[in-house]
Amino acid sequence: MRSALLIAIIALSVVSCSRFSKVQKSTDYDYKLRMAEKYYVAKKYNYAQQLYEELFPLMKGQPQFEDLFYKYAYCSYNLHDWLQAENLFKQFVEVFPNSPKAEEMEFMRAYTYYRQSPKPALDQTNTQKTIGLMQTFINTHPNSPKNKEASDIMDKCRAKLEEKQSSSAALYYNMGHFRAAAIAYTSLMNDFPDSEKSDTYKLQIIKSYYSFAVNSIEEKKNTRFEQVITECNDFMDRFPESNLKKEVESYETLSKNNLKVNNNEQITKTN
Repeated sequence: MRSALLIAIIALSVVSCSRFSKVQKSTDYDYKLRMAEKYYVAKKYNYAQQLYEELFPLMKGQPQFEDLFYKYAYCSYNLHDWLQAENLFKQFVEVFPNSPKAEEMEFMRAYTYYRQSPKPALDQTNTQKTIGLMQTFINTHPNSPKNKEASDIMDKCRAKLEEKQSSSAALYYNMGHFRAAAIAYTSLMNDFPDSEKSDTYKLQIIKSYYSFAVNSIEEKKNTRFEQVITECNDFMDRFPESNLKKEVESYETLSKNNLKVNNNEQITKTN
């Protein structure tokens, strides 16, 4: 049964290829355009793309060219050829800046970068390009019905960038590079000031500086424990309602106790 089905599929594929080959060999360009439209509607984008590509230079300046260009770009998009699709969406706007479809093409250009945005652990160049192009789209088309979607995509991209940066800071901390971790978490807070995790990041700054102080040479411990206390006070000012206050208070107490011990030891040594 399966063999028969496989044979039938192969046979249909051969017939389809044979028909397409005949269309390709035709010198009737109107016929080719009609067939490209049929393939496009049938979602046979590979066939449609090949015909549009052949007709592309021949149809320039013709009334059908704008629609051909539009569908040619979407063929690349639907075939997941993001680089080609992005280029064609961009070119469409350049060639037809006053087209009713130009706004859609601008959005789709930005969207192709979003489709290329990888997991947070990987390089986020395309994520950053998505944010830039989506913001440009919103600024250029303030009344577009696509703006809500553009804003949502930007939020998702920022969340991905935040996750990547947070993971990098956590890696510094887990590897025992406490000063680097504190700096990384501070940058994270500055880059994402509206993050829901801001109090968590601030706590990580405190923990990082505390561990840095504990592991410092005696001559520098006091200065570094004072920095922890400063960070704790800043936490209380910024996040008075945070449920992390008790943990922060414990680090403040520990730092003050360490300062007292160190000061007493210095007095004893002096005497």
